[in-house]
Amino acid sequence: MATETRQGELVDKVVKIRRCAAVVKGGRRFSFTALVVVGDGQGKVGWGYGKANEVPPAVEKAVKDGTRSMVAIPMEGTTIPHAVKGRFGAARVTLVPAGPGTGVIAGAAVRAVCEACGIHDILTKSFGSPNPTNLVKATIDALQQLRTRGEVERLRGVSLS
Repeated sequence: MATETRQGELVDKVVKIRRCAAVVKGGRRFSFTALVVVGDGQGKVGWGYGKANEVPPAVEKAVKDGTRSMVAIPMEGTTIPHAVKGRFGAARVTLVPAGPGTGVIAGAAVRAVCEACGIHDILTKSFGSPNPTNLVKATIDALQQLRTRGEVERLRGVSLS
């Protein structure tokens, strides 16, 4: 379902578009919401939510929102430094680093976040809620918990080799 567009160096992937109907005197009036994941493919990713009366403006608003909420993710080559678990609401996500050539093994929502971030090799599993919004937030929560080896050594004041 995720569609991808490139603006400059940013990649944005539409994860979910929802239609809402308001019943008015003349019939139904529709509005749309868009959930979009924005990344630079180099370790920065964010998510955005936009609402409008048409789909393209909703996606535009979501992309603008997503670029504001971008966070930096530490990476080791094409994967992540270590296994990590993230949660948001009832959605749980487990991310495990994988060897080169594995690819992104993930469902649509988690895949969108990983690909926008620039991760090419990763194993994932989602538990609990299948809600795309909560899965995206849980994945970003997990990615924010990542630490590089050098960062852990500096924080603990020890050598891990």
